[in-house]
Amino acid sequence: MEVTGKIIVVCPVKSGESANGTWKSQDYVVEYYEQGSQYSRKMVFNVFGDNIDKFAIQEGHEYTISVDVDAREWNGKWFNNIRAWRVMSPQNMQQQPQQVAPIDAPAMPSGMKTPDPFDPSPTQQTSDASSDLPF
Repeated sequence: MEVTGKIIVVCPVKSGESANGTWKSQDYVVEYYEQGSQYSRKMVFNVFGDNIDKFAIQEGHEYTISVDVDAREWNGKWFNNIRAWRVMSPQNMQQQPQQVAPIDAPAMPSGMKTPDPFDPSPTQQTSDASSDLPF
């Protein structure tokens, strides 16, 4: 899921110790508008570990946030977890050009003629004895 909006709250960093070592986590609130809506929505999302420093999210700035949404159970209650895995500022998105690989047209099997876009009849197989197609 991807959301573009303005960061309105930066919560304090939480940290602790686990069996795997030290961890840290930080929550943020983003305000965004859905397409076609005049009313804003707010969403709390979480950044974990080294991504806190990597993303360097600042209150009052606009970002495009890519998140994974998951739920977990604890003591019979369910909780949503919305974790950011990528955060981009609009300036960074404009600086990184989208690289799109060219799409190659599939090769026609031997014995097939190239279809004529103006011919309403389907493509027919030409008489080629070397073709191993069953039709």
